[in-house]
Amino acid sequence: MASALHHYKLYINGEFRDAEGGRTFRSANPYTGEDWAELAEAQTSDVEAAIDAARDAFENSWWRHDPKGRAKCMLKLADLVEQNRDHIGVIGSRDNGKLVREMTAMANILPGFFRYFGEIADHIFGKVIRATDPAVFGYTLREPYGVVALQTPWNSPLVIFAQGGAPALAAGNTIVLKPSEFASCETAELAKLIDQCGFPPGVINIVTGMGPVVGAALCSSRKVDKIAFTGSPEAGRMVGEQAARALTPTVMELGGKSANMIFADANLEEAIKGVFGGFTASAGQSCVCGSRALVHADVYDTVVARLAEMAGKLKLGDPSDPATDVGPFAVAAQLDKVSNFVEVAKKEGARLVAGGEKPADLKGWFYPPTIFADVDENMTIAQEEVFGPVLSVIKFHDEEEAIRIANNSVYALGAGIWTSDLGRAHRVAARVRAGTVWVNQYRRGDAAFPFGGYGDSGFGRQSGQDSIYEFTTIKCVQINTAI
Repeated sequence: MASALHHYKLYINGEFRDAEGGRTFRSANPYTGEDWAELAEAQTSDVEAAIDAARDAFENSWWRHDPKGRAKCMLKLADLVEQNRDHIGVIGSRDNGKLVREMTAMANILPGFFRYFGEIADHIFGKVIRATDPAVFGYTLREPYGVVALQTPWNSPLVIFAQGGAPALAAGNTIVLKPSEFASCETAELAKLIDQCGFPPGVINIVTGMGPVVGAALCSSRKVDKIAFTGSPEAGRMVGEQAARALTPTVMELGGKSANMIFADANLEEAIKGVFGGFTASAGQSCVCGSRALVHADVYDTVVARLAEMAGKLKLGDPSDPATDVGPFAVAAQLDKVSNFVEVAKKEGARLVAGGEKPADLKGWFYPPTIFADVDENMTIAQEEVFGPVLSVIKFHDEEEAIRIANNSVYALGAGIWTSDLGRAHRVAARVRAGTVWVNQYRRGDAAFPFGGYGDSGFGRQSGQDSIYEFTTIKCVQINTAI
């Protein structure tokens, strides 16, 4: 007998409400394939109500004028998330198929974002400017944009919300948040905690629903002052086109094809573990998935053999089972997409050393960690984002070649360098096109560090103090002191 559905409503102006006409949609558990939750499906009128609530809160509440009050609310939210992290982790896993322990770990880092930015809410400073005319005294103020629309993807919805939402709130903006329709429940659960934190009604609004309706309404509205979007480059282009018509500035974090480089002098065991985790974590459903392993010729065969051995030992299965290493994909379409990439790689001549076929003994949207060796840097598998646990191992012979191969990509989000040579670490980090470069570690984040990329990986930065600049605009004041 099927269990009862969880029901989630919209959160607008501090109230939980149904969508226009009572419309709903359902969320399926990626592991079982069964519907387990029903969510309000927002219509254009609901989005407009959320935008109006955010505008009213920005213009008429105390929110933007009281940084200490903002900090109090954000710190309260951090405490509540910390207290409910296990529950949030379970809901998140049920929503997108990631391991419960991984989703719980992600929930565990959320409080750090709200504490970090809550603590700097009253430390947002402008500058004093010396003008050419000594009689003119000038200074700048950093002011919030107003209403910020955030759209988050299905793979890591709350962490990505925190990366942009926490600095936006700290700066005094108000928010309308749209999570992916493929994984909205974790965000809807967060609304219950937000409601307990003392935010003025309308400061944070959450609207669940379809991208062509909710996303389009947010992107085309002239009442929205800034857009923060995380998703695929294709979706980013559509968001950018819609925002451009309304002249709304955007910050985007899009795809990635990160190069994880192992030099011959690296601590090989640590490097191999770092590369392995870099492409298998989250079943490869990560924008910073280290899907290209660039390995020096002297250690190439050793690395390939060890990676293949490790891949064969991983257990696929129930995300709630502590023994499971890899869960299912979040959406069914991803299984076909990854399978097609693997078949293309075989046809183009890459050498399959692990995985490569959907497991016959598992129902659901599973695909095993798959490794290709002898990959040419221009093969499809080495150029396009797979968004699954598929690794291309590419051989290089010297530092220059490693840098050239790493930069042979339209993406520029993340990169990894494994070496014991400090000089090489600095040289390569300076020349690799990537918004984040990890040295002797991979796929780690912190609220203090800016995150983003360029090229097809997007533009602008979220997280870190630099994101405060992303969510504020500059006002220049010039005073003639001679009068």
